[in-house]
Amino acid sequence: MPVVKRLVCLANSRKLSGRCVAGKEQAEEGPGPWVRPVSERPMEEVSEHERQYEDGSDPRVLDIMDVPLKGHHPKAYQSENWLLDPDYYWKRAGRATWDDLDALADDPAALWVNGFSTGSGSNDRVRLSDAALLGSSLYLLYSDQLKVRVFAPGTSFGNPKRRVQAEFSHRGITYRLWVTDPLVERKYLAGSNGEYPIGECFVTVSLGEPHEGYCYKLVAALITPDRELDRSS
Repeated sequence: MPVVKRLVCLANSRKLSGRCVAGKEQAEEGPGPWVRPVSERPMEEVSEHERQYEDGSDPRVLDIMDVPLKGHHPKAYQSENWLLDPDYYWKRAGRATWDDLDALADDPAALWVNGFSTGSGSNDRVRLSDAALLGSSLYLLYSDQLKVRVFAPGTSFGNPKRRVQAEFSHRGITYRLWVTDPLVERKYLAGSNGEYPIGECFVTVSLGEPHEGYCYKLVAALITPDRELDRSS
């Protein structure tokens, strides 16, 4: 039988042909550690079938859900990973609210290691050699000054595709990170290029898979006060 963990879903973000789902364990004594259910695929993305509820619906950010797992499956740069059991449905057990998020938030001294940036980002990546020494790869942060930027970063290289980026500060350090929250991406890609102030929100930041010697910091979920009313993920 699988190990079943009850999680508050704090991310259901894009990852290759599937999703990266993550949440904090819910226990009687209070919030527990982060858990990231992963598959047995090489990049560990979770398919639609694997993350389904019994009615065929998809987990939404802020769902309280029971997830069947085979066991702890950490790797060097993602210690929170647990191998999911694909033979069982996930179960929705309730819904968290905006007011619940304060108790779930993290306040790290920094988002892992700073000082490494891409051309379009700021403090948006960590050397793989450094990431392998970290004890975490997920944070939930509060921000009251985040803004979203929509633009085509590859225009000068002949790539017209637009992307969504979040800019915010944490403990005096500015971060500009790509957004992989599909609900937020759809919302802002439907509009014009530009900058959009968000106001207060909670941000799930994840350290993603390595690419060319770096792990990239990603905004896996952007949670505003009205997110608890969302009916899609």
